[in-house]
Amino acid sequence: MSVSLRNGDGDQIYTPLAEINVTPLVDVMLVLLIIFMVTAPLLTPGVKVDLPKAASAKALNPKAPLIVSVGREGQLAFGSDPITLAALGAAVKARMGDDPSQVVHIRGDKDAPFGEVVKAMDRLTLAGVTHIAIVTAPGAPPPEPAK
Repeated sequence: MSVSLRNGDGDQIYTPLAEINVTPLVDVMLVLLIIFMVTAPLLTPGVKVDLPKAASAKALNPKAPLIVSVGREGQLAFGSDPITLAALGAAVKARMGDDPSQVVHIRGDKDAPFGEVVKAMDRLTLAGVTHIAIVTAPGAPPPEPAK
């Protein structure tokens, strides 16, 4: 239904359209899709970690694991939240609840001081965590030692 308004001379002044223009809606949706596609990979939890490679690396358990990350300078994160070494054991134990079989994954940067990774593992063990896994990236096997 369209309405035409005319002035006294018979000239048409205003005619509203009864159509919906979906082109702007499609444009906005495509821009939002691109934004989400670009930002989704950046939402990985924890500290940016460059995992070392291991030929024996296996896929992680699909059950939501508890992840502790140790960054290049030794900074700690539990999930995506930064945490101190003193608070690490209690936070992990509180998240585990009554499930002692839950595995805690340690993601240590390949350039992180090994002592910081060991400190995090020790703190978890003292808190009563019995299942700890070290996360690595799949890669080529190490070269054979020279004989």
